[in-house]
Amino acid sequence: MLGVATPGAYVAWVVLGALACAVLVVEARRRPGPWRETAAKVIGLVLLADAVSYSVAQVVAGSWAWSTSLPLALCNMAVLITVAACWWRIALLVELTYFWGLAGTLQGVLTPDLGTGFPHLVFFQYVVGHVAVVTAALFLVVGMGIHPRPGALWRVYGISIGYSAFVGAVDALTGADYMFLREPPSNWTLLRLLGPWPWYLLTGAALALVLFWLLDLPFRLRRRHGVRA
Repeated sequence: MLGVATPGAYVAWVVLGALACAVLVVEARRRPGPWRETAAKVIGLVLLADAVSYSVAQVVAGSWAWSTSLPLALCNMAVLITVAACWWRIALLVELTYFWGLAGTLQGVLTPDLGTGFPHLVFFQYVVGHVAVVTAALFLVVGMGIHPRPGALWRVYGISIGYSAFVGAVDALTGADYMFLREPPSNWTLLRLLGPWPWYLLTGAALALVLFWLLDLPFRLRRRHGVRA
């Protein structure tokens, strides 16, 4: 069952987002032109507004805290990376958006952990934040043809491990638990399927490598057979 207070509304909004994503990607491939750069920037602005509104809402509600509200979780960092990738389309940023968006954020779309229902602001922040990252990943890579370069898998995987180590150091120094590196979440998440703490850190790293490999496979095959975008 979906971990969301109003599953019907959630599915409906995700389906709308998926349809919009499909239209954007198909049109980007059919009709190349300057409009694609504008569309990418609009997606970035939507994500930036989503991230800012989330932080502002926490400040207004008095719930913002150093131990829980910094954008250190991988999904939060993926939003910021995606905003930059949409605006500047730097190869490494696009690669991070693609691998993190489809290996990580997409899981948040398919198995949401959202206790707030429609039409609460948090509901829309969650849906927009997750669906727009996935849309940006597909739009940039499939629609605009900014494909991962050779070695992208290992670059992004190395950055992911390094970033996790950095967040782990922050957790150790501050007593926070960003990315659930110090202890498991109290509510149900996909981490439960990867074993108890700390073993889910190792199984999660292995699973990420498998997903990255699968996401990189189409582009390795294209390069091997000399297929152009």
